[in-house]
Amino acid sequence: MLKEIIEKCLKMDLYEKRDITDEYCELVFHNKDKNELEKMLTGILGVAIKGPNLKPTKQDALVTKNYGGINNNQTLFKKEFEDGAVIVMLWPWQDDAHTTLKAALIKGKIL
Repeated sequence: MLKEIIEKCLKMDLYEKRDITDEYCELVFHNKDKNELEKMLTGILGVAIKGPNLKPTKQDALVTKNYGGINNNQTLFKKEFEDGAVIVMLWPWQDDAHTTLKAALIKGKIL
């Protein structure tokens, strides 16, 4: 599932590639492509469990802690499966022109 997300993201117009491994991905997108990005993520992971301008739950904070955490203005997608989960965070920049995507494969039981 993470591999599918990475493959689709790499076909988009990226501002910056920061980190891509089998278990983690960090990319920067232009906000002009944010709707397309969110539509793609929703198609793979379902509706975001935390949208922008919503306070993260304690579980959201714990699941994202190792990847920089999640704040009120950020979006979190999560899809659980038998032996783990995939999470994707969208972190908008203060310049209103870019958004960082952080995606991670979490192995094992999550909270």
